[in-house]
Amino acid sequence: MDLNYTDSEQAFQAEIREFMAAKLPQRLADKTRDHKRLTKSDMEEWHSILNEAGYLTGHWPEQFGGKGWNAIERTIFDEEMTAANGPRLVPFGLNMLAPVLMAFGSPEQQSHYLPRIANGDDWWCQGYSEPGAGSDLASLKMSAERDGDHYILNGQKTWTTLGQHANMIFCLVRTSKEGKQQEGISFILVDMDTPGVEVRPIILLEGTHEVNEVWFTDVRVPAENLVGEENKGWTYAKYLLVHERSGIAGVGAALSGLEHLKHIAKDQMKDGKPLLDDPFFASRLAEIEVDLSAMRTSNLRVTQAADDGAPPGPETSMLKIKGTEIRQSINDLTRRALGPYAMPFVSEALDAGYNEEPIGPDYANPIAVDYFNHRKTSIYGGSNEVQRNIISKMMMGL
Repeated sequence: MDLNYTDSEQAFQAEIREFMAAKLPQRLADKTRDHKRLTKSDMEEWHSILNEAGYLTGHWPEQFGGKGWNAIERTIFDEEMTAANGPRLVPFGLNMLAPVLMAFGSPEQQSHYLPRIANGDDWWCQGYSEPGAGSDLASLKMSAERDGDHYILNGQKTWTTLGQHANMIFCLVRTSKEGKQQEGISFILVDMDTPGVEVRPIILLEGTHEVNEVWFTDVRVPAENLVGEENKGWTYAKYLLVHERSGIAGVGAALSGLEHLKHIAKDQMKDGKPLLDDPFFASRLAEIEVDLSAMRTSNLRVTQAADDGAPPGPETSMLKIKGTEIRQSINDLTRRALGPYAMPFVSEALDAGYNEEPIGPDYANPIAVDYFNHRKTSIYGGSNEVQRNIISKMMMGL
């Protein structure tokens, strides 16, 4: 695989850079760069700008309204958007549900939901994890019983990211208790305005409302909202997780975080010299940079193989493990670089417009938040321990 960009790929890179410079609102770029809290309207504004230009769904196949970008073009877009400090794109509808609908949804579901995802008419969240079913997802208990033309849902989902903003949720539900646990799971789409759906906030350490519990009490969902076949949801769930785990690798975010770390290391002093000149610190930084470069190459190979029709393999689990470990290493070294300024933060400092007495450099405000929040990355999407088991089974038959 040639890792050098072709002339056409360089032209595409220049096109994306020009677009970011011209169309990304400076207000949003500043908030993203400074790790300020992004509102729902901020994310919707950026979503709309990208959709108008056709970039939001550029990675979708042309038959579903996308541009059919290949692996290299998707990587270029992701890296250039992150480098320009574009707000992250909420992935649940765009990058997780959409591929499942394209592969397994009915023509009616595709024609109805895919345009609404692109236009921002629906904000989706993910209903996978339960209090007793996270990494062991097959043990989920939320039930869906058939009642004529409807399913009746009862149970609970947890760690539902941005569920407070969502009007739709895709859920894994138990439609059968017979046979293996995986064989009784179905994949269903639920309107969150349906009577019996209740969203309860989970407040994180830094005081933000990012995740939720979602409760379902006798929720009636039309049977036409079932994706694919009943009791085949485990297959669709695994397909979705392949896309999620590749995204969790977060190459673009890691590259941005590494550049931010270098900026801090140039600014922070040790023994009268920039921290970047400290041999011990520089060696740790170099180790992370080498790992990130290797992962970026692996990510390109995996996504290119997927474009060529290769079935999902253990590589997606490898990317998930390494990607999350690299991001956590960047967060940890950034925390160490800031020393006492990385102490517990003032929550209000993460809001745009905060102008009270600074505790340290402006870039220090979000460091504790990032460090603690990103501890979860090695757990969600299937914990890294589970990913190692998957790799062992697929490669060594253990």
